[in-house]
Amino acid sequence: MKLEEVLIKRSENKCELCQSEGTLKLYEVAPLSGSNEDNCIMICDKCEAQIQKKEELDSSHWSCLTTSMWSEVPGVQVVTWRMLNRLRNESWAMDSLDMMYMDDERLAWAKATGDHENDSAVDLHKDCNGNVLQSGDTIILTKSLDVKGTTLNARMGTVVKNIRLVEDNTEQIEGKIEGQVIVILTKYVRKQGS
Repeated sequence: MKLEEVLIKRSENKCELCQSEGTLKLYEVAPLSGSNEDNCIMICDKCEAQIQKKEELDSSHWSCLTTSMWSEVPGVQVVTWRMLNRLRNESWAMDSLDMMYMDDERLAWAKATGDHENDSAVDLHKDCNGNVLQSGDTIILTKSLDVKGTTLNARMGTVVKNIRLVEDNTEQIEGKIEGQVIVILTKYVRKQGS
């Protein structure tokens, strides 16, 4: 039996964190390598997006952790501990952390990525007005920009379609102006329609 089939059976076709019955996907809990039943869990899209910091933490969604913390699945325990730590400003999350027990080996695994040290703040690409930008969005320049290394001058009001987010820098996006792909600072753009 394939690993995913085993995990779907174990999870009863529900997210192993929040118990939702939506679309599930296999999630490997870092940093262990080699996928197995202990370090892989089935989670929903909402849990994955928030774990991966692709959307803001919704503390009401994560109240499910008060139940998942009692799971006997090592991967579920580790993710639960990490998320409770990210939500530690919430009194219910601190109370749950105080009650939660993990052996030393599992606790070391949970701490290994350093993700628990991050607060609940999520770094998202945002325009000058604070609107969240997504790949494929259309933006408008709010300032005329000289493009380094070229004679190109991108004028204020220029519309740039189908932007791409720069993976490791939330202050930068990529867009095509006059056939040339350039890096644009998010503080100089406004999402179209906002």
